[in-house]
Amino acid sequence: MERRQLEYFVAVVEHGGFSAAARALHVAQPSLSRSIGKLEHELEVPLFHRVGRTAVLSAAGETLVDRARLVLRDLDALRAAARTLGEGVTGRVEVAATSSSGLEPVTDVVAELRERHPGVTVATTSALSAAEVVAMVLQGRCEAGVCGSTERPAGRGLVAHHLRDEELLLVVPPGTLPDAGPLVRREVLYGMRFVVQAQATAMRALFDRLSVTVGGMTVAAEVGDRSMVLPMVLRGIGAGLMPDGWADLARRAGAGIHHFDPPERLPQWLVHRSGTITAAARAFVDTTLAVSSR
Repeated sequence: MERRQLEYFVAVVEHGGFSAAARALHVAQPSLSRSIGKLEHELEVPLFHRVGRTAVLSAAGETLVDRARLVLRDLDALRAAARTLGEGVTGRVEVAATSSSGLEPVTDVVAELRERHPGVTVATTSALSAAEVVAMVLQGRCEAGVCGSTERPAGRGLVAHHLRDEELLLVVPPGTLPDAGPLVRREVLYGMRFVVQAQATAMRALFDRLSVTVGGMTVAAEVGDRSMVLPMVLRGIGAGLMPDGWADLARRAGAGIHHFDPPERLPQWLVHRSGTITAAARAFVDTTLAVSSR
């Protein structure tokens, strides 16, 4: 079994077919098909069902694709470790992050990492939820992840580090609640209209919980991307609920920022697989923990 065979197998899955995978890898499709066929012969199971020009994962393929990703990750870690012995830490680490975590602490971590290990590149992948971050790490799509979750993320072979408790804030259009101070009770939300995310995110869960306990809260607009919430708040469409990583940006734009009394908090976590990870991923993990401890 060769690394190239596993790369071709994963590429067919991720690109949705043999032709698309061949184009992405810049190889001839017959060559790719022969490599996949050889891999199936060595494994003694079909990885795909061929229906005309369509390739659909078989049951065996469904089971083995995540293992193939993890094997490729481990091979990258071995190669990076050998290279580090002579060159210092270099390489690329792919990090899954929910949108609030992608802003804070990942931005600070990348800035610190640039100073500590300039040869390391961080590539972030957006996720809607902590569960999606964990899945990306366990499936080998990313080596590390940062997310917010009320419960410690868990999974076989997963390591989770608590980073901090981010505070969830009320953000309102300019001029709203002029007599309110920086601290507000939840009762102030009664009768307010909100811009919320359509997906099941931590912010949406907070809105749904508060709308039940406070009552009188309505949805003015639902958006698919959290980055759309603040512009709509600034246009006066409704209020929003945001993590504290957005506070400076919202304040500079002119929005009103209010803390809940008592505060609403959401633990943030760094996750990665146990065992061997690439030197670049280890540098990211160590830097993240160092930044969060300040």
